[in-house]
Amino acid sequence: MARTVSKAMLGAGFLALAGVAMANAGAQKAPSGAAEKLTYHVSPGREGWTDREPALDPQSVTAADFGQVWQSPQLDGFGEKPARLFASPLYIGDLDFTEGAFAGKRLALAYAVTSTGYAYAIHAGSQADVEAGAILWKRRLTESPCQDGQMGNLATPVIDREAGRLYVTSCRGDWIWDIHALDLRTGEELPGWPLEVSAQTVTDDVNRNGTSHFVAGQIYFQRGALALSADASKLYVAFGPDMQGFLVSVDTARESGGRVQPAISSAFSSMPSETMEQGGMWGASGPAIDPEGRIYIASGASVLNALNKGGIAGVYPDVEHAWGQSILQFRDTADKGLVLAGTFSPFNYCQTAASDIDIASSGAVAFDLEPGRATSHRLLGLGAAKQGLAFLLDRDHMPGGTTRRPACSEDPASDPSLLAPEDQPAFGSRGPTLIFGPYSDSIGMGNSAKSRSVLAHFRTAQGAHYLYYAGSAKEGADFGTNVPPSLVRARVVAEGGKAPFLRVDASEMTVTLQNPGAPIVSSYEGRGGVVWVLDTNVPRSVDIYQPDAPGARLHAFDASTLTPLWNSGNALYTSGKYNEPAVVDGMVIVGTDRLQAFGRRTATTPRFADAPVREVKAGSDASVGKAVYGARCASCHSAASSGAPQSRRWRAIRWSASSRP
Repeated sequence: MARTVSKAMLGAGFLALAGVAMANAGAQKAPSGAAEKLTYHVSPGREGWTDREPALDPQSVTAADFGQVWQSPQLDGFGEKPARLFASPLYIGDLDFTEGAFAGKRLALAYAVTSTGYAYAIHAGSQADVEAGAILWKRRLTESPCQDGQMGNLATPVIDREAGRLYVTSCRGDWIWDIHALDLRTGEELPGWPLEVSAQTVTDDVNRNGTSHFVAGQIYFQRGALALSADASKLYVAFGPDMQGFLVSVDTARESGGRVQPAISSAFSSMPSETMEQGGMWGASGPAIDPEGRIYIASGASVLNALNKGGIAGVYPDVEHAWGQSILQFRDTADKGLVLAGTFSPFNYCQTAASDIDIASSGAVAFDLEPGRATSHRLLGLGAAKQGLAFLLDRDHMPGGTTRRPACSEDPASDPSLLAPEDQPAFGSRGPTLIFGPYSDSIGMGNSAKSRSVLAHFRTAQGAHYLYYAGSAKEGADFGTNVPPSLVRARVVAEGGKAPFLRVDASEMTVTLQNPGAPIVSSYEGRGGVVWVLDTNVPRSVDIYQPDAPGARLHAFDASTLTPLWNSGNALYTSGKYNEPAVVDGMVIVGTDRLQAFGRRTATTPRFADAPVREVKAGSDASVGKAVYGARCASCHSAASSGAPQSRRWRAIRWSASSRP
């Protein structure tokens, strides 16, 4: 499927920033539905479902003319490090311009942020003088992106459409994080920004849980997608993973001295003391916000405790206000800031946290049933996570307290989530729903993890509610081999006014995914559903910055049958981990080392060359498996358990690209 790339200059450009367009005006019809993707996983509740895509039904996706329609230039690297997109692209279908080179135009823009510390606005529509894929502006967020350009950014930004702002984070120098507010049309930093997040600003004065605070010299990284309150006055930013997690609430419009000055209004740490290593809030989905304004975040475990064999004692089950391996519900009040309102801890949180089989890898999703259909209609779902178990909760009645987690348990029937009435095959008793097997509460870190993606919710036109999970079942020694299913669907059973529960009703058994991001469901008025999954196409332990790291692969499945419809073959370049596509206006936009868009091609659409085909070779620097994990992670993570860096070199090794959760 050879493709030639057409190159054209944007022209005079915009604010002296221009890019090389790698497609022409025939690549895609101008968007007509004013579609938007303003936040990760489509909605503040992280539902992962867009219901405005009539042009992307199964018949369209399987058509002979479905393929790549445009791509941007390769995005900027840093030194020898190429760009990678851990952040998922965002999109506005009709942004109006009143001044500058594009005055009087309404353009479709995709927004991308790279690991090398750049933010971009890229034209995603079709205008006679602005080609699809053209870079309209770029902004260098940091001159010294962390980890030599591997961690300049990891998190998906969020857009405040009304204020015309793109909120995005970056990491600079000696692991200092900044929150930026950029103008959507120009990329200019807005007055009063950026806001520093560091030991200087996240103090025990702003923390609402004990005396914990950011510690100077320790490494915190910010992977979770940013989230905005409904009125856009608060921005929520999550941090993790190994030491402990922090949820930070930022006041975006505080006035100081007659001008707007953003400030950290409050924070909440997963542990009450900075000496306790548990509860990183590192999942790619970040905080979820429900229609009632409540905020949800999943906390994790500590790989250091697992590797050091700290056991259950290192999980701190007897310590008050210790909130590792839990889902936390908050309200953000004007007088108190972040207030813990409810919690959930799985029945086996002690065992799984001790083995670093944490639930933070799959964030929380808020969705609603029709009122009166069941005893609970405001629901919260957790993806399969590292262990492969799915949980369903009642948001109005979170089962845990706000002082202390329940006692350790080995009884799955004691799990406080909404359980199916029948025995579960994994347990021989009632318990949570196993999505990806086999079940284990001792093996599930590294390549043995079943899933690291958030679920997607879909309501059909007939009123059925389904949840989709991406990951993989496991087999072999230490569960080191991925096997189908890699996509599973569970139905939310809500009948007869009883409590709702989950029941697996379909598993796709022909495709094996290696390390997929979150599934996205597209449909039109609940019909013609398609599930989109972006797979990095290599196991989790592969260093995606190695020269032999393969390209990613985008998959499309029929939402009603899970039948594979299409995949991108070798079209995609290497991508970051835990990325998801933007499904908008008849296009599927993917971030790799550039933006690449797929849709219905026309006779004038350019053809694009495939990305170079690379294979992970045994013995290479990108080899996978237990030996690599041990070499790249265990030797470094097992250093001083306080997490205080022993040297700058030790920190660089410890947080190498392949040693993330």
